[in-house]
Amino acid sequence: MSSVASLSELFPSTVQGETIKNNPNELGQEDFMTLLVTQLENQDPTKPMDNLEFISQLAQFGTVSGIQDLQGGFSGLSSVLYANQALQAAGLVGQEVSTSSNMGYLAEEGGELNATVALPGDATSLKLYVQDQSGQLIYSRSFGATEQGNLNVSWDGTDAEGNTVAPGRYRLSAEAWIDGQNEAVSVYPRQRVESVSVAGDGSGVLLNLADGSQVSISSVKSFH
Repeated sequence: MSSVASLSELFPSTVQGETIKNNPNELGQEDFMTLLVTQLENQDPTKPMDNLEFISQLAQFGTVSGIQDLQGGFSGLSSVLYANQALQAAGLVGQEVSTSSNMGYLAEEGGELNATVALPGDATSLKLYVQDQSGQLIYSRSFGATEQGNLNVSWDGTDAEGNTVAPGRYRLSAEAWIDGQNEAVSVYPRQRVESVSVAGDGSGVLLNLADGSQVSISSVKSFH
């Protein structure tokens, strides 16, 4: 007479084996199977589990397994996209970028600092200001009527008397007369990208700029 194997024998790795958990607070695939097998072994023989209920639990098991497979797939896709972003960012080395900061960097004495002024409307007049890190105004320049859009401007690294200033970080700002009102407008200085780094926490790709600062590639406004 042939013997009928118990559920423990059919699923030895599930019931008797040691389950490895990535997170003790999460119900994993092996945990789910262990609970199902235990339920079947301890059910009342006179009131066996309903077929529909059993199928429902198997479907839940399949859903858990499928979700885990999807999570693994998305994790792999994320790694590929992350590596691709780093590769694209490496192509920016040596180029200039504009970020959301209005701090610019004069790389050398007698050099130039380029920037982009964003005008939300047609301006009858425009004025550009350059301040040092202490907030002292060292240079200003007036422009005539300027159309709405992005205006490329440059500062030659001199003060109001025409004297050459020292290399370093400078703050750029601008005001424009638009629709009969004088309002502050955004200025985005450009900086050279010296190298690219990958954030240690996996949050993204960082650009190392000429002034020694780091910015996320997502904060870049434009490339030049």
